[in-house]
Amino acid sequence: MPQSEALTERSARVAAAVKLQRHTGRRRAGRFLAEGPNLVEAAGRRGLVIEVFATDAAVQRHAQLLTGLTVHRVTERAAKALSETVTPSGVVAVCTTPENDIDAVLADRPQLVVVAVELSEPGNAGTLIRLADAMGAAAVVFAGHSVDPYNGKVLRSSAGSIFAVPVVVADDVEDVFARLHAAGLQVLATTLDGEMSLDDADPVLAAPTAWVFGPEAQGLSADVAAAADRRVTIPMTGGAESLNVAAAAAICLYQSARVQRADGSSGTMAE
Repeated sequence: MPQSEALTERSARVAAAVKLQRHTGRRRAGRFLAEGPNLVEAAGRRGLVIEVFATDAAVQRHAQLLTGLTVHRVTERAAKALSETVTPSGVVAVCTTPENDIDAVLADRPQLVVVAVELSEPGNAGTLIRLADAMGAAAVVFAGHSVDPYNGKVLRSSAGSIFAVPVVVADDVEDVFARLHAAGLQVLATTLDGEMSLDDADPVLAAPTAWVFGPEAQGLSADVAAAADRRVTIPMTGGAESLNVAAAAAICLYQSARVQRADGSSGTMAE
């Protein structure tokens, strides 16, 4: 139940939570903020919620959601300080950051994995997680110097999917590729000048696959693209020269999911 007196933005507890808006604060504490009833509910289902800050109005509006959680009433100004959105929802949860290990994720021999290399735009990162969840991918790996997946904008863009699909952070791209190969996955990279068109890729897509997507502005580096088993191009007949990374991912992941579903190989590899 919430305490009797509302906390202000100057209280030590609120100030400590505000630090989680920054990557360094999240990394040091092993915690992150989930803002809004939908994200709080999704985090709660995973058992990640440590405590919740809520205004009086939010306590009344989301009484069922907050049942059984540790709730601290806060003033409107404190809620604004805790919020990273233009219109604060009045409910923010401090959550434990999941520790997802790449070897544990790959131990089940997945059929489909998503790898983001040097992806820095939070909106695209969150959308990529949402797409991976929708298409049945076993995990999303953020490799190299990519955005923190527990950045507030990433969380919101994922629409809660970050709590449904394992997300792994790994610095070494070469090591990630080696582990993917060891788990029996082929590594496919999307490039503008790939040797294979996605139109002709169905026989290839039936195999366990890790799709690699790079930053929108530059695309994958030559070294990363060369390290992939195949470089695949999405055919475009219109005037656009390239696609947003999220749009490219949606097309590629759908194609993989479609082929694997038809082949009866969706999910994890058969023993």
